[in-house]
Amino acid sequence: MSDPVSAIRNLGPASIELYATVGIDSAAALREIGADEAYRRLLQAGRRPHFIGYYALVMGLQGRPWNDCKGDEKTALRAKFDALKDSAHDKGRFALETALNEIGVIKRPG
Repeated sequence: MSDPVSAIRNLGPASIELYATVGIDSAAALREIGADEAYRRLLQAGRRPHFIGYYALVMGLQGRPWNDCKGDEKTALRAKFDALKDSAHDKGRFALETALNEIGVIKRPG
């Protein structure tokens, strides 16, 4: 049996379900496709973009703690994240969800 996605540093048990929704069902599969492709799949599946989640994944795949990302490295990762977000995130869907939230059609969590 292969290790679950949560075997990667910085990724918790919820990551197993999150990545499974986009066809990534093991730590080995996640390592094979890499952070950028994995995050692109999440965005294309309609997940909201979160920079910390992205760089925690990048750091985890390197075996580093999420808060090890600083300075120029963090700036470079932010540029990469923004490019991924711009190319993969369904902005129209996000805008629609925002509008529906504003008029009370979608119940806000919490």
